[in-house]
Amino acid sequence: MTPEEALDVLVAGDVALGRLDVLPTLDGMDDGLWALGALAARGVVVLNDPPALLGAHDKLLTSRLLRRAGVPHPQTWHVRDGRPAPVPRLPVVVKPRFGSWGSEVHRCAEYGELHSALASVRDTTWFTRHGALVQELVTPSGYDLRIVVAEGRVVGSVFRIAAPGEWRTNVALGGVRRAVTQPPLDACTIAIAAAAAIGASLVGVDLLPDGESWTVLELNGAVELTHEYAPWGDVFSEIASVLRRTALERLSLRTHLARDIA
Repeated sequence: MTPEEALDVLVAGDVALGRLDVLPTLDGMDDGLWALGALAARGVVVLNDPPALLGAHDKLLTSRLLRRAGVPHPQTWHVRDGRPAPVPRLPVVVKPRFGSWGSEVHRCAEYGELHSALASVRDTTWFTRHGALVQELVTPSGYDLRIVVAEGRVVGSVFRIAAPGEWRTNVALGGVRRAVTQPPLDACTIAIAAAAAIGASLVGVDLLPDGESWTVLELNGAVELTHEYAPWGDVFSEIASVLRRTALERLSLRTHLARDIA
């Protein structure tokens, strides 16, 4: 159900998992942050609350939170009309602040390409509302690693392999998922730190190989899970179990605090 529909159903002591995605127009998020806030104020335990969802989908906020937490992440600049344009070290990527599916992402190896890319998006609704991000390019390797983290625990992962001739790994652009039997330990550690940096209960963390380690590129608060994410078991049941345990712990803590105050 939508957050607005949940307002008509859920009461104090119930549990809700916030799941909002980026709009197809790339100029913001699905409506519902306000309703999730209202549910929390009512006493509903909200997992993936508004700050966490914003931290996942607002890529400028993502960048700031990750860098503040010391999580490896490409250097990112915010470009808007009326502000001095950055002069970053090339190559870079131009992308929407609220982006998904690899849409409107431009790879720029020369300053002329950077200026052309910014000019090509300047009249879009998403640029008018939020500007664009210019981000340091992590050298493409033809794949990335998506790790799903639930309450500080890795519950699933997949490699995403770019389509032939494509540098972006998005499934929407022809990329394919490949199951991972055992994700690298260092990547798991970084993914858990990234999820903690935005305060997410359930999030997908996209990592790119970067030298001998990994760099977090993006986070996704609306991961489309498949059984490929956990070939050893049922990823859906495992996530439900982890989140249920967290919800019960929060409800128990709330009860104890209420008794102490009384």
